[in-house]
Amino acid sequence: MQSFTDLPISAYTKERLASVKFTTPTPVQAAAIPQALEGKDLLATAQTGTGKTLAFLIPVMEKLLQNPGPGIAALVLVPTRELAMQVVDQYNVLRGKHLGPAALVVGGLSEHGQLSAIRKGARLIVATPGRLEDYLDRRLFTFRDLRILVLDEADRMLDMGFLPAIRRIASILPKERQTLLFSATLESSVVHLVKDYLRNPVRLAFGSTLKPAENVRMQAFEVAADEKHKLLTRLLVKETGRCLVFARTKRLTDRLTKSLNRDGISAAMIHGDRSQSQRTSALTAFQQGRIRVLIATDLASRGIHVQDIAHVINYDLPELAENFIHRVGRTGRAGKHGVASTLFTRDQRSDIFNLERTLGLKMERLRAGELDSASMPVAGLATPAPTRDHGNRAHATLHADRSFSPSSNAPLSGRSTTPFRDNRPDHERLRNDNGTAAPRRAQVIALPGEVLQLQTQT
Repeated sequence: MQSFTDLPISAYTKERLASVKFTTPTPVQAAAIPQALEGKDLLATAQTGTGKTLAFLIPVMEKLLQNPGPGIAALVLVPTRELAMQVVDQYNVLRGKHLGPAALVVGGLSEHGQLSAIRKGARLIVATPGRLEDYLDRRLFTFRDLRILVLDEADRMLDMGFLPAIRRIASILPKERQTLLFSATLESSVVHLVKDYLRNPVRLAFGSTLKPAENVRMQAFEVAADEKHKLLTRLLVKETGRCLVFARTKRLTDRLTKSLNRDGISAAMIHGDRSQSQRTSALTAFQQGRIRVLIATDLASRGIHVQDIAHVINYDLPELAENFIHRVGRTGRAGKHGVASTLFTRDQRSDIFNLERTLGLKMERLRAGELDSASMPVAGLATPAPTRDHGNRAHATLHADRSFSPSSNAPLSGRSTTPFRDNRPDHERLRNDNGTAAPRRAQVIALPGEVLQLQTQT
């Protein structure tokens, strides 16, 4: 499929896509949208950055246009407030005058405004499970007219403990509905969701979840513990583009942000103790280029979907090997090159080795004194101009040219849980993050049992 005009969708939706310059579908969109438009349930394993938001929003819009009656017709469940807000933003960019606004249902924002949008007739709700369950327990509205349910980033919702809430929500939804499920991995808990709530789903798989994009240069600096902050500062001064720094704890995130700002490096932070308005303000400033450095914990970074991040810096090693892939996947998007630097101490050499062995990758080893000889910044990356980000807009128009290993006919394997040294209490341990990039040009091929896979074109 070369263009959105090739899709069997309404002339109105085609006009709306053209008006915002969405022209060429990504592989995820090209494979998922036709199947969803046929009314089939869908199970797709795809990382953030592959254009999946549009892959479900177009079928949702078509469903709303075809069934214009009153009542809530579509529900999208996502793991975080930030992601819910970005889905609503992209829908509002696309919907035009023939579709009403979506209702946002999340914690940390005004309850009055959310309920007002629903009572005014919103037919699409984008929600996090916890807040939605609270509203349903209070019987503030019903889903008797629901026609389509989307579970986006299902594995992350389960990571965050939302399985009971998802089950209770699903139990009150109409049985005769279409369900689309997107997940970065297909582990056992997700499989149980599929068996319980999807009917003969079409299976789509897009690339490996345990390999970084090959257009990201990975380097690891061995540094003394008391020299880490100095090295971080040198890396940030040397880089001219946007930088995302990962720290393990909220306290360290606070400390690094304050220290960098004192040093004249504009930085903001997001972590679980920040209010929603503080997190939104920091993320907006980062997206628009008003600050160049964002420091985040793995958990809080789940809502970061920003284009043109030039450099990801792992100030601390991640708790899980898979988190490394999710962190690194924030750079090198939309066909651009990126850099991922990891800081480690002498006694963490074995941890770095285990990380590389688990993920099947190799990072270039550098010492702090060798920084000046490291080839940074990457050519073609410059300080980003202020811009407004609309979720996956860039992914709808790019022709990705990254290398891609086609999946096997078997389901994608579950997440790696190779641990690193971590003596913190359980309640302080962080869970997984997400986000790598789209595969290269691909074609969809049918496999037995309504399973669809992607195969690289030669």
